[in-house]
Amino acid sequence: MNILILQGSPRAKGNTAWMAEEFKNAAEAAGHEVTLVNVARKKIAGCLACEYCHTKGNGECIQKDDMQELYPLLAKADVLVLASPVYYFTLSAQIQAPIQRFYSIMKPANVKKTALLLSSHSPGVYDAAIAEYKLIGGFCGYEDIGIVTAKLEEQKTDETKQKILELVKAL
Repeated sequence: MNILILQGSPRAKGNTAWMAEEFKNAAEAAGHEVTLVNVARKKIAGCLACEYCHTKGNGECIQKDDMQELYPLLAKADVLVLASPVYYFTLSAQIQAPIQRFYSIMKPANVKKTALLLSSHSPGVYDAAIAEYKLIGGFCGYEDIGIVTAKLEEQKTDETKQKILELVKAL
C-alpha cells in the first residue's frame, strides 16, 4: 500500500514526530511504501473559500504554495495518516491548513483507510480532534484503522510504540 503521513508538529524531535516516524518505520518494515511529510515545515495557507477550484479551476486551488507538493502525494495514497499534537483541544493549525485545502479536490480519491496519531501533555483533551477526524473520514467514506493517543507519561514508550505497530498490522 502507498501510505502518506501528514505530521503537523513544529517540533522536529517532539512526541508527534516520534509517533509518525514509528508508524513509518513499521509500515516500511511491513513492505508498504511510505511518504512522511512534516506539514508544519511547509508554507500552506488555509482555504480562501473563493470557489475558484469548483468553478474556473476544475479542482485546482488558486493558491500556489507548498500544498502543490501534497496534491500528487494525496492522489496516489491508499492510506492517509494524520499525526498532530493537540493544542488547545484540537488538531494543530499546521495540519488544519492542508486538511482545509482538501476542499479543492473534495477528498483524496484513492485513500481507502486512515489512522490518527495524537500527542498532548494532558489527558482528556482529544475529543475535538477525534471528532474532526471521524467527521472527515465519514464524509469521505474512509475506513478508520485506529487512533493512538499519547499523553505526557505515554510519550516515546514501548507501550505507545506497540499501539502504533497494531495500527500498521490493521492495514
